[in-house]
Amino acid sequence: MSEVSRVLVTGAGKGIGLALSRRLAKAGYEVIGVARTAPEGEFPGTFLCCDLSDTDATARLLDEVTRERAVCRVVNNAGIAEPQPLQDLDLATLHQVVDLNLRASVQIVQALLPGMRAERFGRIVNITSRATYGARNRTSYAAAKSALVGCTRAWALELAPDGITSNAVSPGPTATELFRRTRPVGSEAERAAIASVPLGRLGTPDDVAAAVAFLLSDDAGFITGHVLDVDGGSSLGGR
Repeated sequence: MSEVSRVLVTGAGKGIGLALSRRLAKAGYEVIGVARTAPEGEFPGTFLCCDLSDTDATARLLDEVTRERAVCRVVNNAGIAEPQPLQDLDLATLHQVVDLNLRASVQIVQALLPGMRAERFGRIVNITSRATYGARNRTSYAAAKSALVGCTRAWALELAPDGITSNAVSPGPTATELFRRTRPVGSEAERAAIASVPLGRLGTPDDVAAAVAFLLSDDAGFITGHVLDVDGGSSLGGR
């Protein structure tokens, strides 16, 4: 396979990352998945365990992945939310959430960038969140994901001359393990989340994966600096 067919997906052990990895493998990509814990069952590609909150471990992983061949497509999906109301927000949690959602994404793109530039081709897709529009008890998460939106647009401008696109996908309420931690099935919190979605249902990991896969594709070559809301209309005003 050529370098441009290789895709690095973080947070690939479950949820959106695993659904995306399966979709990409079926489409013929060589998938390299990264997460702290391996998925249950077989992974559709190469899976590497790494705690991306560890900067040194992340650097070693990236050196291993890029040592022999470039990786020209990347999805920064790994992240944590850690909800806290503002009055109870502790700075350690703020640093933890910003570090994994933002620092890890920057570090990964920096490491892959030389290979992309050598190929004169690249696809960067960052997973952000509806929380960038505002969300109760999500100061840390909203701040980190908003910063990632800013990175997405800055990279789009900076890297366009090298044939590299940079986009983001912003999911709304999606039935993942992260979502279920605070909104169990049948709970009032789940009902409130569904009520916020004009289409009247939660998103699925496959809903988000389909949008990401398009932005990674050759067909999306004239799209850059865009944030695609995949949220059932829940980010719209006028409701």
